[in-house]
Amino acid sequence: MREVFEGLALHTLFKKLGIIFADIKFQHTIFALPFAVMSAFLAAEGFPETEKLLWILLAMVAARSSAMSFNRIVDARFDAENPRTEGRALPAGKIGAGPYIVFLVASSLIFIFAAAMLNQLAFYLSPVALGIVFFYSLTKRFTAYSHFYLGLAISVAPVGAWVAIREEISLLSLILGAAVVFWLVGFDIIYACLDVEPDTKNKLYSIPQKFGIGRALSFAKAAHFVMILLLLALLFVSPLLGGLYLLAVTMVAGLLWYEHSLVSGRDLSKVNVAFFNVNGWISLSLMALVIVDCVWV
Repeated sequence: MREVFEGLALHTLFKKLGIIFADIKFQHTIFALPFAVMSAFLAAEGFPETEKLLWILLAMVAARSSAMSFNRIVDARFDAENPRTEGRALPAGKIGAGPYIVFLVASSLIFIFAAAMLNQLAFYLSPVALGIVFFYSLTKRFTAYSHFYLGLAISVAPVGAWVAIREEISLLSLILGAAVVFWLVGFDIIYACLDVEPDTKNKLYSIPQKFGIGRALSFAKAAHFVMILLLLALLFVSPLLGGLYLLAVTMVAGLLWYEHSLVSGRDLSKVNVAFFNVNGWISLSLMALVIVDCVWV
C-alpha cells in the first residue's frame, strides 16, 4: 500500500513539473544559453573545464526557470485578460500558485548553489543576477521600455559565464552582453506587437503600445543594427576571433534581415516564426562558429 501512495505522489509531482516546464517553455532556454557557452569558450581561450561548463549550464537553466516562474506568478492576472496567454497554466487553472512558488524557490536555490560551485564572485553576484531577471517582469507596469530590461536580464548569461571562468567582469563580456541586450530589444519589440490591444486594456506598456506598430518595427530594426555593430566590435577586442566569426556575424545579419522581412505593420501572422525559429538559429549558429574559431586558434 505504501508503494502505491509513493507511486501516486511521484506521478503527481512529475505531472506538475511537466505542466510547469511546458508553461515556462523550457525549450526557449536556447535563446540565452548559447551566449553563455560562447562567452565561456572566449573566457577560457578554448575549451573550458568540463566541470565548470556543466555548472554554467545548470546555473543558466535554473536562472531562466526562476525568472520564468516568477513571471508566470506575478503576471497571472494579466495573462488571464490576454487571448494569447489566457491558456497558460495559472490563469487556465491547470496548476495552483503553490507548486509554482515551490518551483521558483527550488530553481533559485539551485542557481545560487551552482554559482557557489563556480567561484566566490559568481556566488556573491548570484542574488544580484536573480534580482535583475525577476525585476523585468514588473517593468511593463510602469515603462514602455521594458524590452531593455529584458535584454539586460538575458545579458546576465554571457557576463555571468565570463565571471564563472575568470572570476572577473571584462570589456569583452560587457560588449557581448550589450549585443545580447539589443538583440533582445529588437525581437521582443516584434513579439510585443501581438499584445498592443490587451496591453492597452490592462494598462501595460511597451514600445508598440506607445508608438504604434509601424514605428515600433523601425525601432526593432535599429536595435538589431546596433547589435551587429557590437558583434563586429568584438573582432577588435578578442584575439581569438577571426574569419569564421566574421562569417557568423554576416549570417546573423542575414537572419535578422529575414526576420524583419517576415513582419510588417499590416501583417503580423508570421511573428511566431520570426520570434522562435529565426532567433534560435541566430544564437546557435553564432555559438557554433565562435567555438570553432576559439578552438581553431
